Amino acid sequence: MNQLLKEIRRNPLFWLLVFVPAVLILHQLKSDAHTLLFLLSILAIVPLGRSRIDSTSAWGLPWGSSSQIALFVAPVLVIVSYFVGPAPMDLYFWPGAVVMVFIATMSAALVTTSGRSKWFVGVLVLAVYLVFAMTLYLLPPRAA
Repeated sequence: MNQLLKEIRRNPLFWLLVFVPAVLILHQLKSDAHTLLFLLSILAIVPLGRSRIDSTSAWGLPWGSSSQIALFVAPVLVIVSYFVGPAPMDLYFWPGAVVMVFIATMSAALVTTSGRSKWFVGVLVLAVYLVFAMTLYLLPPRAA
């Protein structure tokens, strides 16, 4: 516990962790304040993203683009959607999209584990994305 307190005192970025309980309390008091809850959540997750960086480097793991997308690009797109586009974007993913992300992740893991590639591995990846495109064309996502 002392190590955690030392780290919080040393790094001002960790002071943003105060927004974690603030988000939880605000959600209980005023759950319909979606924009404010989202902005406070962004502030609360910044130190977690920072600790993710460069702790994976201490363990010898790369900081992958999936983490960058989850912690930076997706929230920025939601904020930008308030100013651009016909309607604000939310982070609701229809079940088909979740399944597609799972299949894409598993395919990428299977393709990249050996460290080598052949032409038919590329064809496999293209086939997976072709199935996704056909699925989206034939079965468009339903509105929430």
